[in-house]
Amino acid sequence: MLYVINCEDKPDSLEVRLENREAHLDYLKNFQDCLIMAGPFLDTKEQPIGSMLIMEFANEKTATDFSAGDPYNLAGLFQSVTIRPWRQTLPA
Repeated sequence: MLYVINCEDKPDSLEVRLENREAHLDYLKNFQDCLIMAGPFLDTKEQPIGSMLIMEFANEKTATDFSAGDPYNLAGLFQSVTIRPWRQTLPA
């Protein structure tokens, strides 16, 4: 099943994001078979303020475990994390 993982950064946390970016990207490399797409949300100045990932996991617990182990999450970057099952309709 596909899951959308929507992460909102804490205010004024760009430095935490930048300090942990390489570890985050390395972590994602371990899940390349599950990764559909990922990237940051941007503010009006095009600075990252959150993350959105679409991942394929067997169940929500696996998605939750993945999110919990993300170096961004471990560093305390996120104000909130929402995980929702998702079905792609288009393009077919």
